Amino acid sequence: MATHATENPTDNPFGVRDSDALEVVVFDGGLGDRYVLDAEDRYRAAYPGAHITHTAVPDIRAVVGPRLDGDDAPDLVDNTGPGSLPTAALASDGRLTDLRPLLEAPSCDDPERSVGETLISGVAAKGRFGGDEVWALNYAFTAFGIWYSQQLLDEHGWSYPRTWDEMLALCEEAKRAGIAGFTYPGVHPYYLQWTLYPFIAKIGGTDVLRSIDNLEPNAWRHPAVLAAFEAYHELAARGHVLAGSSELDHIAAQTAWTEGKALFLPNGTWVEKETRDTTPPGFRMTVSPPTGLDEHDALPFGVVWAQVGEAYVIPRSARNPRGAAELLRLMLGRRSARDFALGSSSLSCVRGALAGADLPSGLASADAMLAAAGDLVIAPRTDWYQTLNREVIAGLIGEMMACRITPAEAVRRIQQAADETARDPEIKKFRHP
Repeated sequence: MATHATENPTDNPFGVRDSDALEVVVFDGGLGDRYVLDAEDRYRAAYPGAHITHTAVPDIRAVVGPRLDGDDAPDLVDNTGPGSLPTAALASDGRLTDLRPLLEAPSCDDPERSVGETLISGVAAKGRFGGDEVWALNYAFTAFGIWYSQQLLDEHGWSYPRTWDEMLALCEEAKRAGIAGFTYPGVHPYYLQWTLYPFIAKIGGTDVLRSIDNLEPNAWRHPAVLAAFEAYHELAARGHVLAGSSELDHIAAQTAWTEGKALFLPNGTWVEKETRDTTPPGFRMTVSPPTGLDEHDALPFGVVWAQVGEAYVIPRSARNPRGAAELLRLMLGRRSARDFALGSSSLSCVRGALAGADLPSGLASADAMLAAAGDLVIAPRTDWYQTLNREVIAGLIGEMMACRITPAEAVRRIQQAADETARDPEIKKFRHP
C-alpha cells in the first residue's frame, strides 16, 4: 500500500485513482453495514468515477476464503462473525496488507493528526501478530458483560448480584416468579467466554489469563478456572438456565431474554441493536460486570472484558488496496464513527466519537461500566488461536453448561487441547511480552 504523490496528498494520501473499481465485503451481523454504505457514499463523492461493489454476507470464510486461495480477493473485508477467517494465520502466511501506512496517514478530520492518533489505545496492538506490522484494523469497541432489564429487576425489588451466593439466591427468587436466571446461545457457546474469562480473572488475577493466552503448561488447571467453571455449571445443575438454551442461536436466546423469560444474558454491546424489534418499551437495557465469586477474589467486582473488534483487512491480492485504505480512512473520521456508534449501539474505536450524544439505555450503561472499570479492563487474545478458542474450548464449555460433562472434565480436555496446540509445529505461536 504505497503512498503516491498527488496535487493534495492530505485529501488523497494513498493516490487513489478515480477510475479504479472498489469491492467491499462485510459481515452481515448485529452491527449492520449502514455505516459502511454511508462511508462509501462519501468515497463516491470524492472519486465520482469509482464503481463500488458492496456485499454483506453471514459467513466470511465461505465467501472470501476460496477467493483468497485463488488470488481473486475483494479489496476490503470485514473479517468478523462465526465464520471469520483466522487473521493470525492469514498474517503469518503473508496474505494480508500491512496497515501502518493507513495509521500514519492524515486524519480526514484534522490533517495535523494522523489516523492512528485519533484512535483509542489498543487498536494497533490488536492488529499485530508477533511483529510491528498491523494486519487488521478493528473498528468497533465492544464491552462484554451480563445484560438485564433494569425495569424487571426494579419491579421485583431485586438488585444486581455482586457475589456468587447473591447470584444463586436471586436466581432462586426468579425461579419462584416463573423466570429463569440465565439464558445463552448454546449454538454459539463462545458467548459464555466473554463473562467466564473476566470471572476467572476476578477469582485468580490476570496472570491466569496471561498464562492461558501463552499456552503455558497447566494454565487451565489453575484453581480459579475450576472455581469459575463450577459456579457456571451450578447454574445449569440447579435449573437456573432457561430450558433449551443449549439449542438456541443468538437471536432466539436474545428474544427469549427480551420477552422476560430469563433475567440475565451474557453478550456484547451490539445486543441493543440486534434486539430492537423485540425489546418492549421501558425495558431499560443495562449491562454490568460479571458477578464475582466471594470476598476472597483477587480483583474487584468491576473487572470487565472490553476490546476492539470488527476486524477490517486488506488482502495482499486486492486489486485496489489504495481505495480500500482510503475507504477505511473515511470510516475512521468522526462523522462515520459517530453514525456507526449511534446506529449500531456499539462503542467506536475513534476517540470522542460520542461526545455530547444522547445515548440509548444499553450503550449509556456500557459507557458507564467502562468508565467505572478504569484500568480493570481485560482483553484475552482468543484471536491468536481461533480454532482452539472458538471451536474446541467454547464447545467444551457448551457441553459443560448442557450438563453433558463435568467442570473437571471440561478443564482436563481443554488443557489437553491447549497442550496439543502448543506442541503443533504447524501453528505459529504468540506470547505476551
